[in-house]
Amino acid sequence: MFNVEKKSICLGFMPLTDSAPVVIAHEMGFFEKWGLNVKLTKQNSWTTLRDKLHSGIIDAAQMLAPMPIASNLGLYGENAKVISPMILSRNGNGITLSTKLYQKILSQHNNKASMPFSASLLRREISERKKQGDKLTFAVVFPYSCHYYQLIEWLRKGGITLSDINMLIVPPSNMVPSMHSGDLDGFCVGSPWNAKAVRESVGITGVTSSDLWQDMPEKVLGLMSDWQAKHPQTTSALISALYEACQWLENIPNRFEAARILSRARYLDTQIDVIAPSLIGSCLTLNNTTPRKIPSYHQFSSLKDPTFNAPAYKSAETIADLMQECGQINAQQRTELNIASIYKKDIYRTAFNT
Repeated sequence: MFNVEKKSICLGFMPLTDSAPVVIAHEMGFFEKWGLNVKLTKQNSWTTLRDKLHSGIIDAAQMLAPMPIASNLGLYGENAKVISPMILSRNGNGITLSTKLYQKILSQHNNKASMPFSASLLRREISERKKQGDKLTFAVVFPYSCHYYQLIEWLRKGGITLSDINMLIVPPSNMVPSMHSGDLDGFCVGSPWNAKAVRESVGITGVTSSDLWQDMPEKVLGLMSDWQAKHPQTTSALISALYEACQWLENIPNRFEAARILSRARYLDTQIDVIAPSLIGSCLTLNNTTPRKIPSYHQFSSLKDPTFNAPAYKSAETIADLMQECGQINAQQRTELNIASIYKKDIYRTAFNT
């Protein structure tokens, strides 16, 4: 047990299936077990969550893996020394096309399209729209996110560039309504919003992040560097509680219980049949069809690998390289970037005295 410096903690999260570690740590009493009284606060957008962490309104946050790097560089906001001492999840995203667009593409290709869906099948539609002075419109949740890089990678493999489409930033829970309204032709988002689009017959999910980048870090624990320095024991307690939750989630029957808990209004506020599939390794592709089996759809921990949740320098370096490749940072910024000062493996190890 740790001699925590601050018992009452406010932790921000986004209504996504991979918020499961923070929700389970709260609901199963793991925070309390480690001497913490944690209040979870649901946020409307990644930008809002980030700004609240920067300003100290919240003490800790579930963050997108690239966000701490972006904060340190002052991208899309103020410069702030955010660190990450723990990986909370890997994988979990999907690329969804509107049913209307998918049906048109099928008609253009003799009703043939295998899964995972290739972006190359979009080229004809993109060409036709270009003649009309129009473009397909896609959305991601944040410019510095694995969603953004995965969507670009998927398009690139299909011979499509970012300039061939319109790109919007839309909060996760607004993706499906925006597709219903016709504002979006496609999006890359985390579960359960892909499954919700499929259940409502407004979209089809053609590819997952597991198809593109197996086991890439997706969500991390984010803290302000100076806050962590003042509360090292509290940080260790947070890591310990969240690690226990991640381990709990390795049991498939527990994931059914997690889906039930996540469906509550204070968390995802949506149906279990939308939340559960990805947790148990299924990807809903089209409504009323057999799901694709993807066992690694959500990875929270590994019972065989205690380092699974440790901040991974190699993965963070890959993210930084992607930022440069996408033109988000320049060569000098990339060269000067000190990943070890952001992804804090030493703090993770301290929590376990290793």
